[in-house]
Amino acid sequence: MSNASLSPLPSADRPDVTARLRDALLGASFTADGLLELLGAPAYAALSRSETVPALRATRGDTPLELLVRLFLLQQPVPRARVADVLPVEVCLESGWLERAGDDEVAATVDVRPYGGPGGEDWFIVSDLGCAVGGAGGIGNHAEGVVLGVGGASTTLAGLTVRTPVSAALDLGTGSGIQALHAAAHATRVTATDVNPRALHITALTLALSGAPAADLREGSLYEPVADDETYDLIVSNPPFVISPGARLTYRDGGMGGDDLCRSLVQQTGERLNEGGFAHFLANWQHVEGEEWTDRLRSWVPRGCDAWIVQREVQDVTQYAELWLRDAGDHRGDPADYQARYDAWLDEFEARKVKAVGFGWITLRRTGAAEPSVVAEEWPHPVEQPLGETVRAHFDRVDYLRAHDDAALLEARFTLAGEVVQEQVGLPGAEDPEHVVLRQHRGMRRATRVDTVGAGFAGVCDGTMSAGRILDAIAQLVGEDPVALRDRTPAQIRLLVEQGFLEPA
Repeated sequence: MSNASLSPLPSADRPDVTARLRDALLGASFTADGLLELLGAPAYAALSRSETVPALRATRGDTPLELLVRLFLLQQPVPRARVADVLPVEVCLESGWLERAGDDEVAATVDVRPYGGPGGEDWFIVSDLGCAVGGAGGIGNHAEGVVLGVGGASTTLAGLTVRTPVSAALDLGTGSGIQALHAAAHATRVTATDVNPRALHITALTLALSGAPAADLREGSLYEPVADDETYDLIVSNPPFVISPGARLTYRDGGMGGDDLCRSLVQQTGERLNEGGFAHFLANWQHVEGEEWTDRLRSWVPRGCDAWIVQREVQDVTQYAELWLRDAGDHRGDPADYQARYDAWLDEFEARKVKAVGFGWITLRRTGAAEPSVVAEEWPHPVEQPLGETVRAHFDRVDYLRAHDDAALLEARFTLAGEVVQEQVGLPGAEDPEHVVLRQHRGMRRATRVDTVGAGFAGVCDGTMSAGRILDAIAQLVGEDPVALRDRTPAQIRLLVEQGFLEPA
């Protein structure tokens, strides 16, 4: 790995300078809310697509906030004399946050992106130049050790994570430190690992500039720097999961064949989790000819863990190769080189009999249950982030259903979850609907088809009557044998509880 083309980083051992810089940034409203107000929603959203022209147009004035946006987010040199009115310029130059650009201008040595924490905190994510907004933008061609800032994958993982107070959290492959920063808000102790020492340095800067406690930073690949007897209550990882024919780019290519990196990461996690602890991963996995992807993923789950695996997207091998060739900027280089690299990706997939690649989330929870629950499903539809509470509730329902057989379900009481609506589907003017759909407007935003009994049952669940008594009343209304109805309905109740439409009262 060569970092020759990357700029020197600011000192991570100057808390006095970091504190002064943070105060200056906050004093100028260089925050997520301040950015949105200055740029407006269209220009703000364009940044996430690596489009900076709207933001440049919105910062042509001379206010302190416009100056800081051009300096730290858009990488534009700015007049030194003007910056001196906003930042402690001399100490920022001395400690490496700024560098001289010409006779009378200064430039930033790193990107600094304002980032709003879940509790309204004003945080800052540090990354390499050109990487604060919208990903690498092809910089990977020139700097293998580049450290990216906040991307869609980063925020997705942060939103998925269960946020309960814990003693010890572990961030594997920390990158710019965004997951470690989130964990520091609810974990007594945070450990972060990365194979790239530059990433660990930048994570230290991210934590310090955000006013967060320092983490235990360890160099090495994934679990390598973690002792065999170290266990955690929370493990998170947005690993270098890209399935590629080589390990050209540190931030995305894991260096193992196929999806072996993601598989080994998941399989090694069980023994690292404390009882009741959660692990959250983003991952890619292969769709191999003659094999169900769900079977492949189920085989990854370590013993002693419940799992919830959600496939969010599937791309055929050509789409997948093109996506990551563009990510590296290869499409802008020599056409012959591009074709050779494209061929190498397709050769790799052909050799492994891979027809497509899936992307999604994997959540594990350490359990003492005799029969752990493993749910693997495809859900490409929009969801409501953050989903951490939805994830926690899923595993709570797993525990509930595991402890209640059908007889116990009929004795239990339920309430309809909030913001669930009923839709009737059928031909216009028909006396009865063809089918009834229950739809959630929160969390996973699921929709499920139910029969008229299931719809009627869900509609009267307010926690006052047991499930069995409700079914007896429905049987009387529709003229059905109550015993037969009690026999056939628990499976439907169980599904509605499992998917979060009904909640135990």
